[in-house]
Amino acid sequence: MGYEPIPMLILLLAGHALCDYPLQGDFLARGKNHTAPLPGMPWWQALAAHSAIHAGMVMLVTGVWWLALMEYCSHAMTDFYKCDGKIGFNTDQAIHIACKLAWWLIAIKVVL
Repeated sequence: MGYEPIPMLILLLAGHALCDYPLQGDFLARGKNHTAPLPGMPWWQALAAHSAIHAGMVMLVTGVWWLALMEYCSHAMTDFYKCDGKIGFNTDQAIHIACKLAWWLIAIKVVL
């Protein structure tokens, strides 16, 4: 999308913070939890919506559709395991950041 490598990395990391905190909100944060679903809200819809927000951000920053798809899948899987209690919050965040670093490394080879 015309970004230099370092600005692209900064946007991916800032985009993660934006998508995982203010753009997620309490509704999606609680709604995506399959172990304690909100009444009348299918948990998988909330998880899909949250993952799609992240995928959209990766697409906007990198311009690579298949990186957006990889983000969608990895984010959904990571959050599912966090809600399942298999990983904690810090591990969840570390995985998300590691994925953004991986997408960045791939994108700078593909896009730039």
